[in-house]
Amino acid sequence: MSAPESNAIAAEIVATETAALDRWLSGDPSGFLQVSDEDVVYFDPFLERRLDGLAALTAYYEALRGKISAARYEILNPKAQVFGDSVVLTFNFVSWGGTDDAKRWNCTEVYARRGDAWKIVQTHWSFTNPRRG
Repeated sequence: MSAPESNAIAAEIVATETAALDRWLSGDPSGFLQVSDEDVVYFDPFLERRLDGLAALTAYYEALRGKISAARYEILNPKAQVFGDSVVLTFNFVSWGGTDDAKRWNCTEVYARRGDAWKIVQTHWSFTNPRRG
């Protein structure tokens, strides 16, 4: 794959993720559900175990519908690594609600080409908690 093709795919993946986050932070998880594969796996620090499959992810997200919001957010240090029909997107995420307190996260999303579309097949969110020492 040429560098321009790889760069175009990387830009598309970052745009897809940004659009889904825009919806998520206005209380609508459908953006992520629409770009998730049927076989998606999902890790979240609020869950004891991994969620397997779109049905399980949908049930989890529907319970959160309308409850998530942020006044603004930033995607920091995004890196989309293209490997043929797969892309690994990693970034740091910071959001601000109604206070000055920022919520900081690490995120990894693995996208796979499914026909003409890119779908999330693996999601991993964790809290950013750098050790100080």
